[in-house]
Amino acid sequence: MKSVMVCLAHSCTCPGLLLAWCLLLIPPSAKAISVSYKPNIVILFADDLGIGDLGCYGNDTIRTPNIDQLAKEGVKLTQHISAASVCTPSRAAFLTGRYPIRSGMVDSENFLVLHWLGGSGGLPPNETTFAKILQKQGYATGLIGKWHQGVNCEHRNDYCHHPLSHGFDYYYGMPFSLMGDCQITQPPEMDRALQIKLWSYTQMIALAIFTLVVAKLIHLVSISWKVIFLFALFGFLFFISWFSSYGFIRYWNCIVMRNYEITEQPMKVERAAPLMLKEAISFIERNKQGPFLLFFSFLHVHTPLVTTEKFVGKSKYGLYCDNVEEMDWIVGRILDELDNNNLKKSTLIYFTSDNGGHLEAREGNIQRGGWNGIYKGGKAMAGWEGGIRVPGLFRWTGMLPEGKVIDEPTSLMDIFPTLVYLAGGKVPQDRTIDGQDLMPLLRGLVQHSGHEFMFHYCGIYLHAVRWHQMDSGNVWKAHYVTPVFQPEGAGGCYETVFCVCSGKGVKHHNPPLLFELSRDPSEAVPLTPDTEPLFHVVLKRIEKALEEHRSTLTPVPEQMSLSNIVWKPWLQPCCGTFPFCCCDKEKEKDEHF
Repeated sequence: MKSVMVCLAHSCTCPGLLLAWCLLLIPPSAKAISVSYKPNIVILFADDLGIGDLGCYGNDTIRTPNIDQLAKEGVKLTQHISAASVCTPSRAAFLTGRYPIRSGMVDSENFLVLHWLGGSGGLPPNETTFAKILQKQGYATGLIGKWHQGVNCEHRNDYCHHPLSHGFDYYYGMPFSLMGDCQITQPPEMDRALQIKLWSYTQMIALAIFTLVVAKLIHLVSISWKVIFLFALFGFLFFISWFSSYGFIRYWNCIVMRNYEITEQPMKVERAAPLMLKEAISFIERNKQGPFLLFFSFLHVHTPLVTTEKFVGKSKYGLYCDNVEEMDWIVGRILDELDNNNLKKSTLIYFTSDNGGHLEAREGNIQRGGWNGIYKGGKAMAGWEGGIRVPGLFRWTGMLPEGKVIDEPTSLMDIFPTLVYLAGGKVPQDRTIDGQDLMPLLRGLVQHSGHEFMFHYCGIYLHAVRWHQMDSGNVWKAHYVTPVFQPEGAGGCYETVFCVCSGKGVKHHNPPLLFELSRDPSEAVPLTPDTEPLFHVVLKRIEKALEEHRSTLTPVPEQMSLSNIVWKPWLQPCCGTFPFCCCDKEKEKDEHF
């Protein structure tokens, strides 16, 4: 310990590699000692990227040299788990370090994500993101790209869910999510279940009005014609509201914002990637004196796989692979910008994805979604590994070991306490934080992650539990509920855009399906009491942990309930005069200069 103190005392005269060596000497018991400076932080966050799509995770057909270089120069996590298998709840958990059920970023009606920018649901204002804490610690904080955590609550300009209300100083990007509706040549992707429900409600209102009119005519009710007229007017406005929103999806959801200003409505998808890269480089240039947090949230590789002309056909393996290779090139450009400004040693870089590849994304026999390697399932498929096991790469030159591989269970929620610790802040004590500080594990100061149990939700429904048995090294997983595949045993739920969380689309298991992931990472053969002597012991221990976990949950409003996600005209962000929302300020700026 004395040598550590000597190193720290002379850190101002021994920067760079010597400081890194000093910090690596710190024993686990002294991990409270913080680094002598606040590192810059760059988060590279892919959308729907399969873990099997990267060379460093075993892919030998798609070229990802820049991302692979991060693995060579840093630490690779092989059991890095998202808190949900779809983007809105997964990103909410990532930002807050908390299971999405704690913040209400879940649903009970199979509305897996936010559906409209003009809805009232989103990341609650009382949630604390890592950006908010870093902002208070003197960081310049910027978010470039996808948000999908809501915008407004009660009126068009309250911005209660907006990135600038959650700790970001600067925002440029798409507040919603890229989808087929954003590109004229692609079929719409809006959730069919929501359309069916809204149409059902419209039919119910029409039937109620018809019944009232008939009852009035035959004198069964004494209600006035004025009341019937008002009820009919309400029904008409409801129908016009949701029907017109489907006719203008590109205008309502597919927009670009700079801070609170709408710069494109609808967005020009073909130029989104170059503009966002330009914004990222500009942010680094403006804040290179540090410390800064840059959260670059890719639109890649979500369908409709918008790829610039330069990369179309480059991979020779289809549009999805082209899109992945373009994303890798953008990563390379950001890394080059850091190097050109001598920021490599003072910057922690983290690369991951919000969830696994989308198996149902296909056009005929052509797969438009990612490959999840040996892991079963994919996006929106609850607890199956293919939907929640994602890449996890960390590089911090001189501070983290190079070429290290860690097989311990870790979570995207771990980024919250990790960044808070590095920034010199404190994790909130007034709420449950489910993430664990990763730095001791990344630096080799401890051998095991802080996660003994992980809980895998689909909406409000718990589908599976993972138990990391530290003394033996075994990783058990029990599935209580799984999606029903159509056809049985196939890779996805092909009759719908996504698998669902409840109802006829799932199967309940009693006893649960049990796997030991260390021996069967593909979850191919469920264990039984005959094949696993510890079968009942393991399930009993998991049940106890599940009871303890549930005791920590408190009721909160569901942000993705029907009333929150339905389109509300008065909340719709609009550039111009509503409903004639349209502008292209990026083009106007280029023409001006």
